[in-house]
Amino acid sequence: MKISIVIPAFNEERLLGQSLERVKASAGSFAARGWEWELIVCNNNSTDRTAAIAEAAGAKVVFEPINQIARARNAGAAAATGDWLLFIDADSQPTSELFSDVGDQIQSSKFLAGGATVRLEGEYPFARRVTALWNSISRVCRLMAGSFIFCEMQAFREIGGFSKELFASEEIDLSKRLKKLAKRRGKKIVILTRYPLLTSARKLHLYSLREHLRVVLKATLSGGKSLTNREACHTWYDGRR
Repeated sequence: MKISIVIPAFNEERLLGQSLERVKASAGSFAARGWEWELIVCNNNSTDRTAAIAEAAGAKVVFEPINQIARARNAGAAAATGDWLLFIDADSQPTSELFSDVGDQIQSSKFLAGGATVRLEGEYPFARRVTALWNSISRVCRLMAGSFIFCEMQAFREIGGFSKELFASEEIDLSKRLKKLAKRRGKKIVILTRYPLLTSARKLHLYSLREHLRVVLKATLSGGKSLTNREACHTWYDGRR
């Protein structure tokens, strides 16, 4: 068994190093099972030291010139040689316990893909409530947060990976297509809850509540069409870090 850990990164020099060290330490749980693993960082047209930091950490670095999260994840997956893909965001810090839980689900042979609940760093009461709401929706609807997705490689390729049409919510689209494939194969999608993924709360500092609500409102009123427009999804792409 081989796990390919894929991390998309756009101007992530501030947080990438710490995340990579945590990922490498946690991947020891895969090695303990006798599994191989590889670390791939997709440099998504960064203008800072993202690529150099990834290389120094021993990651395989691939380049995607079009600034889009879906394309970055797909480019990383295209360079992967594992049996399973594990996508993690560059500002997240998984634990060895979470990786071990992933390993258990893979070994059970019951699941085609899965995700995890998330936890924001810091104390932000309103954000905590929003995160709790998302975690509930994720568990009930089996929708995977983009910050942590594991998926059988063959299944990922069969459905064509992440949609290049979407600049946000591409993980929701992927979740829906994987759920359909899992049903056809007699398997399931799982959302892990015992060890939530710790992820950065930086967007709370970088963007106002009004800016966040504007993105959500546009997506709602347009029936999701605004998610195909980079400018409408500026909180992911305007380069604030």
